[in-house]
Amino acid sequence: MTTQNEPVKFAYWVPNVSGGLVISNIEQRTSWDIDYNRKLAQIAEASGFDYALSQIRFTAGYGADNQHESVSFSHALLAATETLKVIAAVLPGPWNPALAAKQIATINHLTNGRVAVNVVSGWFRGEFTAIGEHWLDHDERYRRSEEFIRALKGIWTQDDFTFRGDFYRFSNYTMKPKPIDPLPEIFQGGSSRAARDMASRVSDWYFTNGNTPEEIKKQVDDIRGKAAANNHKVKIGVNAFAIARDTEAEAREVLAEIIAKANPEAVHGFAHEVKNAGKASPEGQGNWAKSSFEDLVQYNDGFRSNLIGTPEQIAERIIGLKNAGADLILLGFLHFQEEVEFFGKHVIPLVRELEARERVAGDKLAVAAE
Repeated sequence: MTTQNEPVKFAYWVPNVSGGLVISNIEQRTSWDIDYNRKLAQIAEASGFDYALSQIRFTAGYGADNQHESVSFSHALLAATETLKVIAAVLPGPWNPALAAKQIATINHLTNGRVAVNVVSGWFRGEFTAIGEHWLDHDERYRRSEEFIRALKGIWTQDDFTFRGDFYRFSNYTMKPKPIDPLPEIFQGGSSRAARDMASRVSDWYFTNGNTPEEIKKQVDDIRGKAAANNHKVKIGVNAFAIARDTEAEAREVLAEIIAKANPEAVHGFAHEVKNAGKASPEGQGNWAKSSFEDLVQYNDGFRSNLIGTPEQIAERIIGLKNAGADLILLGFLHFQEEVEFFGKHVIPLVRELEARERVAGDKLAVAAE
């Protein structure tokens, strides 16, 4: 479980891709341009957010007609902030680990160590085909990603780095300057057996799709048990779409409108791609394998985490996710700037109050047990 004395961290999806975070024709007062995103990053930083996660997309689809490249966009957000960490998404295939290692190390120096990397194994076959990248089978994509991460860490920590993998090879490679300590954190996503096993061996953070605390705990126990056997530690981030309103009825009305105005053609197209990706895992349990139409209106099952209601209800549910093992909540919003600010003002302080109460209660139990 999450260390109870450590506050849960908050991250938000960077809308560097057009169309917002729901596949719906509902109004979204969110823009993918740099001016909007610079201001959003500053609002998030002032509102108590720890991280921002940029998205990687090379081609249009499912409302994402325009996309800014993730690493360069992440650097622009870092340049506009002082404490916020930005997680830049990279995709093995288009990226070679030598290029990623050099890019991230340089940004690491330019921003006093505030850049991290999210290694995306890939789910969009049509995108790979469009840009001439070979599409690997499900578990092969995660094997490649694991080699990618091992190569990143090796380049960042060793001189004369030599590596002989099935996908990447290095011979006496020395990169300088290396990143400043601590090394950039490495995130990854996925829900399949291959994804979880990879996290238990090499990743610093594991992102999972939205789900109930009960289902999150199953994944956490599985990953952390395997990680312990590998003498490794991994933290857990959970996706969620937040709709915080003054009343639960108002929040539920917003959710109902998002789903009612969903773009069926785009949702079904997205479902076709991602369900094929999930079912392609040997156990058929990758991301989105069990997602309904309503779940898929939000890209990463964010509605399932149920952060929909009043600030008090949302804060209590975040504590429930934390107690299930979540170290970080990755959030999407309908109207990013105004809702990130509202969340920071009305939800995060309540979460901190509840965490403080739990710490006091835990200390009392510890004293009583002595």
